[in-house]
Amino acid sequence: MIEKLTLEKFEEAAERVKEVTSDTRLVYSEYYSNETGNKVYFKPENMQYTGAYKVRGAYYKISTLSDEERSKGLITASAGNHAQGVAYAAKIYGVKATIVMPTSTPIIKINRTKSYGAEVVLHGDVYDEACEYALKLADEHGYTFIHPFDDLDVATGQGSIAMEIIKELPTVDYILVPIGGGGLATGVSTLAKMLNPNIKVIGVEPAGANCMQVSLKNGKVTTLPTVSTIADGTAVKTPGSKIFPYIQQNIDDIITVEDNELIVEFLDMVENHKMIVENSGLLTVAALKHLNVKDKKVVSILSGGNMDVITMSSVVRHGLIQRGRVFSMSVLLPDKPGELLKVAQVIADAKGNVIKIDHNQFVSINRNAAVELGITLEAFGMEHREEILNAMRKAGYNPKIIQTTM
Repeated sequence: MIEKLTLEKFEEAAERVKEVTSDTRLVYSEYYSNETGNKVYFKPENMQYTGAYKVRGAYYKISTLSDEERSKGLITASAGNHAQGVAYAAKIYGVKATIVMPTSTPIIKINRTKSYGAEVVLHGDVYDEACEYALKLADEHGYTFIHPFDDLDVATGQGSIAMEIIKELPTVDYILVPIGGGGLATGVSTLAKMLNPNIKVIGVEPAGANCMQVSLKNGKVTTLPTVSTIADGTAVKTPGSKIFPYIQQNIDDIITVEDNELIVEFLDMVENHKMIVENSGLLTVAALKHLNVKDKKVVSILSGGNMDVITMSSVVRHGLIQRGRVFSMSVLLPDKPGELLKVAQVIADAKGNVIKIDHNQFVSINRNAAVELGITLEAFGMEHREEILNAMRKAGYNPKIIQTTM
C-alpha cells in the first residue's frame, strides 16, 4: 500500500526542502509543560519564510515535475498557506502560478501570495468550492494542478517535519498534527511510524470541520454538508482520497477542538511565547489539554502564523473576555449628584480598572432609580471579576454582566 511513500523519498524530500525552509528548531514550553504534566515542545512552522509549513510540500512536488509540466504553468486552490508555498516555489523555478482562494481568505494571505508574483483568483466560500474552480481552469488552460493535500509527493514533502522532529528529539512520545485535508498528517504520521512505530501521532481538527474524524468513523472518505470554524486553514469538507489509507494506517487518534479554545490559546501563546500562531496552528496547542497522559514528551506542530491584524484584534478581544480580564456590567442608580463617584470608589477599592463608561439618564422616567450605568472594566481574571461584582453587591448595587465588544 505504501508504494510511493518510501523512506528513500522522505529522505530525498527532507534534503530538498532545506533549499527553501528555515531551521525551525523545537521550542520547549515551560508554561504548557506545567499546565499538562508533560514535557511539551513546539515545532514552530509559523516561523517559516512563507509563514507556514506548506512550502515544504509545494516545493518538493514542483521539484519532481518535468520541465514540460512546469512550463504549462501551475495552478492550485488554497485557503492561503499552500497558496504562498506554491507561489514562492513557482517564483524560484521561474514559472507562472495561478492561485484560486476562497473569498473568505484573510487579506494577509492574499497579499503575500500576490507578492510572490502569482495571479490570485477569489472564488467560493470555502476551500472545496475554490478547488473545484481551480480544476476547471486547469482543464481549460492546460495548467499543471498542484493539490494542497491529496497528493503523495506533497505529503512526502510535509513529512520532512517528522524527520526534523525525530532527529532533534529521538525520544518523542507524541506528535500532535493539525488536519484539514490530511496531507500534513499523512506525511508526518507515515514517516514517524517508519522511524519509530512506538511514536503516537494524534490528528487535531476543529469541531466544526472534522471531516477526517467522520471519514475514519465511516471507514471511507466522507464529505461534510457544511463547515464552520475560525480555523480557516483547516476548513475542509472532504479529506483527500489518495492519502486516506495512510491516515487510516498511521494516525492513532483524532482530537477535535472547539473554536473558543483556540481564542484563549492565542492569548497564551502571545503572552508566554511571544509567538503569533494562526487559528489552525493553535489546534495542536489546544489539544494538549485533551491528552490523557502524563510525563510524556509531546511535540505540537504549529502549522502557520499567517493571521491578519483584524482577525488578531478580534481574537484578542474575545480571549480577554473569555478569561474574565475584560468584562462589562450595568447597574441602575438614583439620578442624584455623587452616585457615580460612589460606584467609582467601590471599583477602585476592588482594584478594578475602568476602560469605558456609559451614563444613560433616559432609560426611564423614574429618576429615583433610573440612571443606567454601563461600565467596561479590566480585571486580573475570573476570580478578580467576581470579587469586583461582590464588592458592588455589598455596596447595595445589583450589577448585571452584559456583552461587550470592547
